[in-house]
Amino acid sequence: MVETTGTNEENILEMAKLGVLFGHTKSKTHPKMRPYIGATKNEVELIDPDATLAGLAKAIETMQGVFEKKGSILLVGTSPSARPALEAFAARFSFPFVTGRWLGGTLTNFTVITGRVKHFLEMKEKLETGGLSKYTKKEQLMHKVEIGKMAQTFRGLESVTKRPDLLFVVDAELHRTAIAEAKKLKIPVVAIIDTDDDPSAVDCPIFANDHAKSSIEWVMRELTKALVPVAERVAKEVPNISTN
Repeated sequence: MVETTGTNEENILEMAKLGVLFGHTKSKTHPKMRPYIGATKNEVELIDPDATLAGLAKAIETMQGVFEKKGSILLVGTSPSARPALEAFAARFSFPFVTGRWLGGTLTNFTVITGRVKHFLEMKEKLETGGLSKYTKKEQLMHKVEIGKMAQTFRGLESVTKRPDLLFVVDAELHRTAIAEAKKLKIPVVAIIDTDDDPSAVDCPIFANDHAKSSIEWVMRELTKALVPVAERVAKEVPNISTN
């Protein structure tokens, strides 16, 4: 069980207050989600809080493993409610993210995508250092428009140099293309999933409302609290230097 402050009852009350446990209407429930439903109120499914905490604990353990190996996690959440929390988490741990449109082939066509990112960074540098001054005004304008479009397209991926060791997703159904690419490459997937999602589609589901901003923020706060100590410890570790 994940360690949180306060009693279990207080934790459950907090989750309920923030909408973490509220799913979709009963008619939209995915059949494989039924074991994780705690109750139904006014035709709305309520997620079992024990399932939420157990899923969160497993996610923390999985992500800690990546931290220990100094691996990389790609965060994906393109809904408006997911963007702020994911970008804050990405900034805290220096991880890449996708909060705009998912580019097909980001994982499976990685070489091409990173090549485009490299081109974007080179063009951006030229713009900032005056390297575009050799072009005509019309050509400069065209380059600036291209750079602007690339900035939106590749935002969050500027530092990517290798495929991630883990994919973290908010809303599995919304990002099934990204998950399919990860599965094809055997990249494990942790995801915040709601009652309308298939839990078997990901390796490590966190059962929670994946649409409410307050719910997503709660999950990301709990992950951050658990992972900060690991990240700080790993950052202080000095590699062993062989004397042979």
